[in-house]
Amino acid sequence: MQFLIESALIAGLGGVIGIFLALLISKIVDVFFTSSVPLNAVLVGLFLSMAIGLFFGIYPASKAARLDPIEALRTEA
Repeated sequence: MQFLIESALIAGLGGVIGIFLALLISKIVDVFFTSSVPLNAVLVGLFLSMAIGLFFGIYPASKAARLDPIEALRTEA
């Protein structure tokens, strides 16, 4: 559960930072050209960010959970 919460928070935070950067760049570009950021693009970007973050958080955690602790520590480099 800890890995799931951690990966969701990190991915969500990264998505929100990406959205703010995209909005900032859009405002800068809007000075010279016409520019806008549609809400559906923001939602799709946030969803994809969280989905990728959750996948790469859950996959290693489930793989590690299947390992025998003694063998995992013995083969650790």
